[in-house]
Amino acid sequence: MTQSELLILNFTEIRRKSIKLWKSLPASHYHWKPDEKAMSAIEMIRHVLEADYGWNIIINKGSMANYQTPWKNRPIVSLTDELEFAKPHRQAFLESVREFSDTALNETEILHPGNGEKKILGKYLLRIGYHESVHAGQFLSYLRAMNINRPEIWD
Repeated sequence: MTQSELLILNFTEIRRKSIKLWKSLPASHYHWKPDEKAMSAIEMIRHVLEADYGWNIIINKGSMANYQTPWKNRPIVSLTDELEFAKPHRQAFLESVREFSDTALNETEILHPGNGEKKILGKYLLRIGYHESVHAGQFLSYLRAMNINRPEIWD
């Protein structure tokens, strides 16, 4: 198995578990948030889905100077709608990862626009997986606070 295949397996597993969590959220609780400064549950879902679009630009060394998300001004309708809209962006991101050679993953430097730090591509991709995993843990705490049964994700 190549490094890119392992990364894709990891991204796929993380997303599978995220979706399992997200599907446990009743529509009546989409806009729940623990405090006024926090993202609502559905905003957190969108944030995770939307990130694939930006990650794909970054890992392909595109410019984030005039970044515009395809989700801009898009109303939140449902989880199903969010997942469908995100699908082509997710596929493009995974296809980019699939195309990286082991050499590229170990030698290509990526400049993270948020803090200006340089990271090796393979390590940067692992951090992307960590980002979604952190939000999965955050989402679990939201479900607990809403007193909603949390699905078993430790399969």
